[in-house]
Amino acid sequence: DIAMFKIASPVTLSSKVRLACLPSANQILPNNYPCYVTGWGSLYTSGPFPSELQQASLPVVDYATCSQASWWGSSLKSSVICAGGSTRSACYGDGGGPLNCQRSDNAWVVQGISSYVSSLGCNTIRKPTVFTRVSAYNSWISNPMIVN
Repeated sequence: DIAMFKIASPVTLSSKVRLACLPSANQILPNNYPCYVTGWGSLYTSGPFPSELQQASLPVVDYATCSQASWWGSSLKSSVICAGGSTRSACYGDGGGPLNCQRSDNAWVVQGISSYVSSLGCNTIRKPTVFTRVSAYNSWISNPMIVN
């Protein structure tokens, strides 16, 4: 769940359009690190879609916890980052949205790309949202940018 595309013309930055930073290569955030997901997905399992962009605070769930058998289990790849939990999560329709986390210098970093939630529901206990971990793909991201 990661893609890049080349745009035909420059983007005009504004108060609503800003640059985001990429994480350091293979960066792993600690458990409970505060991050935010944004998206247009349903407000809750089988719920309506919002008319305004939504934002939710999702703390990181470390890989050691998220890959436990009673959580997502051993099928969870190391190239993901888990965040959220039983009270807050991304939901159906949020796929492809960012997981942004603020660095100590206040810069925002796109740490994840929303991939999936449990088929049991968006806020299922021990089933945090699973994101593609951007830092696992830094070399893949950098190579096409250098070539093109």
